[in-house]
Amino acid sequence: MKPRHKKLTIIIMSVAALGLSAALVLDAFQSNLVFFFSPSQVAANEAPRGRSFRIGGLVEEGSVKRQSDGITVSFVVTDTAKNIPVVYTGILPDLFKEGKGVVAQGKLSADGVFRADEVLAKHDENYMPPEAADALEQASKAQKTVVIK
Repeated sequence: MKPRHKKLTIIIMSVAALGLSAALVLDAFQSNLVFFFSPSQVAANEAPRGRSFRIGGLVEEGSVKRQSDGITVSFVVTDTAKNIPVVYTGILPDLFKEGKGVVAQGKLSADGVFRADEVLAKHDENYMPPEAADALEQASKAQKTVVIK
């Protein structure tokens, strides 16, 4: 083989290996990608069937029901427009309460019930990390200083 052909072969093999690596990385990323949907979007059949996604909203008042096994809980997630029933087996987070925000990850079954694998309770909508609150306060002070001058 001529040196020119060896270089061309190495370049072609390198490009093929790079392409295969990129395809494998993108496939792994696609399979781990989880989208978020509101109850209204789920009710409008915008959410995927048979694929994991997240649903978020408020836990409807009076909807939490614990099964006799002690670890299975059913509740309703609402965005005040539509309601989606959710079933979860496991330990719920401490912040999980009726009337509070929740995000659940799982799959929608054929009967329209969301089967959650994970439940995350959200903080109060008014909660803000101290660093963000400080940054906003400093920005507002800076803006007042500019207006006064």
